[in-house]
Amino acid sequence: MATFVGFGFGPIQAGLFLAEAFASGNFDRLVVAEIAPEMVAAVRQAGSFTVNIGHADRISALTVTPVEIYNPVEAADQAQLIEAVAQASELATALPSVATYTAGGNNSVAAILAQGLLRKLEIDGPPAVIYAGENHTRAAELLTEAVSAALPDELRKTALQRAQFLDTIIGKMSGAPEEAADLQPVAPGLARAFLVEAFNRIAITQIRRPADDPRWRNFRRGIEVFIEQPDLAPFAEAKLYCHNAGHALAAYLAHQLGFRRIDELRQRPDALDYVRAAMVEESGAALCARFAGVDPLFTPQGMRAYSDELIERMTNPFVRDTVARVGRDPARKLGWDDRLVGAMRRAITVGVTPQRYAFGVACALAWLEVPPQQAAVYLREVWRSDISSADEQEAVLALVDDAIHRLLRWIDQNFPSLV
Repeated sequence: MATFVGFGFGPIQAGLFLAEAFASGNFDRLVVAEIAPEMVAAVRQAGSFTVNIGHADRISALTVTPVEIYNPVEAADQAQLIEAVAQASELATALPSVATYTAGGNNSVAAILAQGLLRKLEIDGPPAVIYAGENHTRAAELLTEAVSAALPDELRKTALQRAQFLDTIIGKMSGAPEEAADLQPVAPGLARAFLVEAFNRIAITQIRRPADDPRWRNFRRGIEVFIEQPDLAPFAEAKLYCHNAGHALAAYLAHQLGFRRIDELRQRPDALDYVRAAMVEESGAALCARFAGVDPLFTPQGMRAYSDELIERMTNPFVRDTVARVGRDPARKLGWDDRLVGAMRRAITVGVTPQRYAFGVACALAWLEVPPQQAAVYLREVWRSDISSADEQEAVLALVDDAIHRLLRWIDQNFPSLV
């Protein structure tokens, strides 16, 4: 009996991991852990859940059934989760952040995974891969460390040999939209609905299949649509510094234009051309220079096709993505190595002037209502513990200062064409 276990029941767990496990037809048992009592009660009562899927021309609904849901803070439910982990061949975490791996002590995800791996040894359960679905470049490493710390010293090595923790690059837009009256609820009795885009090409760490270990040599993934990559780092950089950077730029432009949803940018083709140029000519140029020869993605043609597809998906009205969701937490997104400033720095490194991403930084500062004369002070404080070069910092700040003046003129002129 093939078993899949998920931890955290939000749009990504429901609309990606569990949905793909169900669609594969390769699992006899689908199990998920969730701590929200009302969600657990409703899904348990139904024995299923529904996720809405945004296609290019419509929204469909997928009902995943049967599914078991357990609350890890309840002793009886926790015991069921531990047993499910022992029997599982594939698992996934899709939690708010990597910080939640150890939250809750003995009820934590790390503790339950550790107990499940020990039980796997007892019953000689199957080897398992664990997809770390949090948006963090070291998610799998941090989850491994957390689980390792929860294992007894004498069994740590043996238990960890039964599992491989895999990083993921999830470029799938998802959410629980406010406009949900015409959507199917997660389960009867719940007001909440999940809406995810149809995209499912997810890159994951390549699984190790040593020839001298028959357990792993014969291992086959049940979720077949994921794409194993020998080196995930280049694709992670493309996700952060092209996909996420372009998405953030689009959100901050949309905010200035008074739009509420990202798809409203289709009313401003000039703005979309501006975002596309940033993705191709600024972050794209840097990525192509750094990772030339790794994959066809890292060519001018590959980066343009990637950017065109992303903009089409970002502005898909059937995904209903909001400016508030995409642009949320702008202070974090202005981090020294995060999407906007990180993309700027990488462009500068290859001799490209990232004026469009600098404009995005100016728009993010306006979102935060930082006075123009305080922008440098604010950014220096955001970057205080991260900057690697004072000269590099000054180069970025000079570009941002120029962008702030361009933004003010753009506003004064009532948002003329950006191109």
